[in-house]
Amino acid sequence: QVRLVESGGGLVQPGGSLRLSCAASGSRFALNTMAWFRQPPGKQRRELVAGIISGGSTNYADSVKGRFTISRGNAENTVYLQMNNLKPDDTAVYYCAARQLRGGFTAPYDYWGQGTQVSVSS
Repeated sequence: QVRLVESGGGLVQPGGSLRLSCAASGSRFALNTMAWFRQPPGKQRRELVAGIISGGSTNYADSVKGRFTISRGNAENTVYLQMNNLKPDDTAVYYCAARQLRGGFTAPYDYWGQGTQVSVSS
C-alpha cells in the first residue's frame, strides 16, 4: 500500500514563502509522475498546481508560474513545492498526488495524500 505524507503547510503573510514536502512510502518502484493539487475553500474541485515526471519535465498552472517551483528530492519518491510571493488566492488545502506509470499531468493519479492547509493572510 503506497502512502503519501505531506508536510510544510501553515499560515503566512502575503508575499511570504512556504515549502511543502511529500514523501511516498510503500512503493516497490519509482513513481513516474508526482504532482501538487489544491482545493480552495468553498470549491469542490481540486486544481493542478504543479507536476513533475521522473525525467524532470515540469508543468505549472498559469496562476503560479514564476512563483512556485516543483522539484524531486534525492530520496526516491519525494517531491517538494517551493512557494514564493504567496497571495491570499493561494489559500487552499494542498494535496500531493502520484502515479506509477506515464501519463499526462492531468491524467488520473493512483495515490493521494491527506492534504496540508496553506493560509495566506495578513
